[in-house]
Amino acid sequence: MNNYHPHSVPTTEILSIAIAALWSNKLRTLLTMLGVIIGIASVIAITSVGQGVQKATEQEIQSLGTNVLQIFPGQARTGGISQGLGSTSTLIKEDAQVIQKQVPSAQVVSAYLQRPGQIVYQQDNHGTNIVGIDVNYPEARNTQLIQGRFFTQEEMDNATPVTILGNTVLNELFGEEVQPLGEKIRIEGNIYEIIGVFEKKGSEGSIDRDDQVFIPLSNMSSRIFGNNSLSGTAVNGIYVKVIDEERMEEAEFQITNLLRLRHNLSPSQDDDFSIRNQTDVVNTFTNIVGLLTVMVAAIAGISLVVGGIGIANIMLVSVVERTREIGIRKAVGATDSAILKQFFSRISLDFSNRGSDWYGYGNCHCFSCS
Repeated sequence: MNNYHPHSVPTTEILSIAIAALWSNKLRTLLTMLGVIIGIASVIAITSVGQGVQKATEQEIQSLGTNVLQIFPGQARTGGISQGLGSTSTLIKEDAQVIQKQVPSAQVVSAYLQRPGQIVYQQDNHGTNIVGIDVNYPEARNTQLIQGRFFTQEEMDNATPVTILGNTVLNELFGEEVQPLGEKIRIEGNIYEIIGVFEKKGSEGSIDRDDQVFIPLSNMSSRIFGNNSLSGTAVNGIYVKVIDEERMEEAEFQITNLLRLRHNLSPSQDDDFSIRNQTDVVNTFTNIVGLLTVMVAAIAGISLVVGGIGIANIMLVSVVERTREIGIRKAVGATDSAILKQFFSRISLDFSNRGSDWYGYGNCHCFSCS
């Protein structure tokens, strides 16, 4: 009689038998492992990518400063249809100067004027965005020079033809190894001397913030586009860097009242300008990216469920293949818990070493009778 008792099987032996079972069914084991690995890896990867995009987006926007307000001109209407912000000139450079003087919460104010245009260096030309700026621009936009210097106040006052390149323009015209300082380029047919290069700022949505050339605002309005109004130098927008992020609403309220007074708007008239809070932009992008991450993770979760169903199908096949074996054990008196334990440990693979009476043939040595 064989006195073998399955409850006394060491854990190491159970593991070795389980490994032998996996090895004897290589294809089935591989498919099951792939289902688990790919499913879990896809969820982790998608979630990580979503969080990475969200963090990168926040950093890109925050690099512009979360305590910055942007003021845009009003919008023209044609046939009752709005033409979009900035479609009419309602802001002037003098508005920025008054905001700097009369709004206590405004730390730095900078006006700008921009238009698309062509620049030429020797035989190369490049379509880019030409931006006229004032001396407060670097601080208001939280940007630094990596080469050269910024415009002086004298160059601003005299509309001197000097320019600063964005990183994309630098690479397009000169490449990464050429020193551009002191070189001359043509901007809309006028010759300008390169005196500096701005640091790389990346993209803001679909807009490449490095694909720009910068010239003095006075030069832009007088020589490039002549965008002057009867009341002053018309601009496309004004940046206002607020002293503290907590005072953004206060600054927005003060600027709104001041501009309405300057533009002679009655209480019944709508604002002829628009103010955008940079903090709101950060929150909006964060929420959008967060929702996209959840959506993609849900899709990955569905894929994981489908993979789990495939794994369950393989396991069901394994159980069905052993139905006869389980039936024999039940017939000789084995309990459900004992069969379940033996089923998972795959002791049956080693039954030939234990004697044929282990199955119940001859003397019964099943779980319940032994």
